[in-house]
Amino acid sequence: MNNIFPIFQFLKDKTAAGLDCALVTLTAVTGASTRNPGAHMAVAADGSAAGSFSGGCIETAVIAEAVDCISINAPREVRFGAGSPYLDIRLPCGGGIDLLFTPVPDARAAAELFNAVTERQPFTISMDRETAALKWSPAEQDQAVVSDGSWVHVNHVPAAKIVILGHGAVVENLANLTISYGLDCEILTPDADIVQSATNQGVTASQLKTPAATDLYQTDPWTACVFYFHDHDWEAELMKQALASPAFYIGAMGSFKTHDTRKALLGDIGVSDENIKRMKAPIGIIPSTRDPATLALSTLTEIIETYHSKFSRMHDTIAL
Repeated sequence: MNNIFPIFQFLKDKTAAGLDCALVTLTAVTGASTRNPGAHMAVAADGSAAGSFSGGCIETAVIAEAVDCISINAPREVRFGAGSPYLDIRLPCGGGIDLLFTPVPDARAAAELFNAVTERQPFTISMDRETAALKWSPAEQDQAVVSDGSWVHVNHVPAAKIVILGHGAVVENLANLTISYGLDCEILTPDADIVQSATNQGVTASQLKTPAATDLYQTDPWTACVFYFHDHDWEAELMKQALASPAFYIGAMGSFKTHDTRKALLGDIGVSDENIKRMKAPIGIIPSTRDPATLALSTLTEIIETYHSKFSRMHDTIAL
């Protein structure tokens, strides 16, 4: 899951505090690598950093290169791993990665990049290898990284967001896992205690007063909607709303028998067979899961797998 929010928040906060920074971008991979092209790190002049490219084997060297890049205010490209001049630094996977270091001395540019991330629209970061020019625009390419002369264009789609509708312990279990994984989530539940508990932990939560469709949540193509209702009378209209939305994933717990009943009810209220087929039910990758913690983990794993299958960019860098 490519959640770049913390990296660009780091750039915004550090430059706003008066520290020069560098954006480090993985532009190409040879052989195996723990990260794909398009991944980023951000490094400040004081040596602090956000993001990573490995399990810790090259980050110290990356930070040292970035700090030097910041000090001379000039871009550079460095290879780590196989084929690198750093003979004492090797990636355990045996591959090699190419990194582009781009100085970001302008707080306004960092703020604009951060705003592009928060708008939840696909966008492209463009960096000039020669001049260190840096800009962003709406995404136009499907490839993760496109090399065009001296320019490198990195295309991003928004990270997944999870909307949890339901009640019971599994709601809070999934919310906790989602936050630990680094994704945003929202809870909609008729249970006032869950709303209070989630709100106290900083999670966006709203109480459902009726089982009718609601404007309490909005979806986009990078949203997953999860239904955890034990009382299935709460489901139908809310599911109809979700199934008419662009959400990339819609799932519901319950047995196959429960889902057969659900499908008939959805059909009775005007949901098309095509939309009903969009729903993953029973939810999750672990069959017949009843324990709330395991069900939450099973659900999150299925959501992440679906997101990557649908939105992951091709790994190779292409040249125009």
